[in-house]
Amino acid sequence: MNKLQSIKGMKDLLPVDTAVWQRIEDAVRRVLERYGYAEIRLPIVERTELFARSIGEQTDIVGKEMYTFPDLDGESITLRPEGTAGCVRAGIQHGLFHNRHQRLYYWGPMFRHERPQRGRLRQFHQLGVEAVGWAGPDIDAELIQIGTRIWREVGASGLALHINSLGDVESRLQYRQRLVEYFSKYRTQLDNDSQRRIDTNPLRILDSKDNTTQQIASDAPEILDYLDAESKSHFEELCEYLDAAGIAYTIDQRLVRGLDYYSRTVFEWISGDLGAQGTVCAGGRYDRLVEQLGGRATPAAGFALGLERLLDLLGRRPVQTDSADVYMISLGDPARKAGLVLADTLRDAGLTVISYCGTGGLKNQMKHADKSGATVAVLLGEDELKSDMITVKPLRSGQRQLTAPADRLLEIVRGCLDASATQTANSREGIYANG
Repeated sequence: MNKLQSIKGMKDLLPVDTAVWQRIEDAVRRVLERYGYAEIRLPIVERTELFARSIGEQTDIVGKEMYTFPDLDGESITLRPEGTAGCVRAGIQHGLFHNRHQRLYYWGPMFRHERPQRGRLRQFHQLGVEAVGWAGPDIDAELIQIGTRIWREVGASGLALHINSLGDVESRLQYRQRLVEYFSKYRTQLDNDSQRRIDTNPLRILDSKDNTTQQIASDAPEILDYLDAESKSHFEELCEYLDAAGIAYTIDQRLVRGLDYYSRTVFEWISGDLGAQGTVCAGGRYDRLVEQLGGRATPAAGFALGLERLLDLLGRRPVQTDSADVYMISLGDPARKAGLVLADTLRDAGLTVISYCGTGGLKNQMKHADKSGATVAVLLGEDELKSDMITVKPLRSGQRQLTAPADRLLEIVRGCLDASATQTANSREGIYANG
């Protein structure tokens, strides 16, 4: 009798491995909770139609890599090759996106029938992070900020952030046509996959690993030259947010994503220590996917982090974690950019900080702050910026709002948190004494 083995491209995680995974997962979870993201748990199996409609029937994933089979009722079902489509399906099905914004994350195995190699297994694990309901570049910046913080928390180094914009549907179609015209002149010189992609998905030729194809692609038309005005403004403002946050990046016009649902912002973190499969984390905007899958038109953005690749990068180094609780309110564009940085200084001190993203007024932002359950709201507006002051408003303890020099922010916030904790403890003692 043959000795039973695991299926090719699907690995066991032994106890010595899972201990490392758990430390990484704990650190990542605490980072996400500090930004106000909540976990959603999704099925591993979905209807095949979901991925055909979202990823695109002409993509390699749908065309060649999915584990698809009929169930006992004859319905075509598929082991999920990625998580965004299932998350959007769940959000539509359960009304999570109806007149609401959602910050969500999920974990779990994904499945693609690829040639197994370092960093590319047939069953692999991803962290997915999705922000649904925001159209502006501030949420794109927050997602990138989250990724940057994750690397810092888990001790990952040497990761380079690449960003690009794919524009809206119309500008992307125009650019696609220019690529078809360009690559058609070199069809016989391209690798076999790229020859096929000229007519199906020419943007994917730009990230071919074939040397000859790469040389030809280096002179291809550049996508930023074809951006519509709104997409160009969106991308420029994203760069301003990243500059304000001190996040280094490279604008990479050859960066495209392999899934049809992406539009506007796309980004990747790449390591030079992982060989050909150097992308550890990647994402971007998918503003039309919710509507495409049957929901109301809803903007969205997110990213997926490959856990095997992160573990490969880290080895077995220890992970440090921490946590806490604040809501950041910023009024006006300059304040939002400054608030992006200020919120991270509080997170550096171990406080949980949820930042309001969007252009709402004070009343609307305070409503969100109250619903968030945060203990303290930090307000940053035009007057505060001019005077280098900051306003702190306790939300739970009944303490008075106060305005103080910005360099005293951490001291004041911690004082408010301590006072609130003491009041809560005393209240509980009174309940027990009278009970």
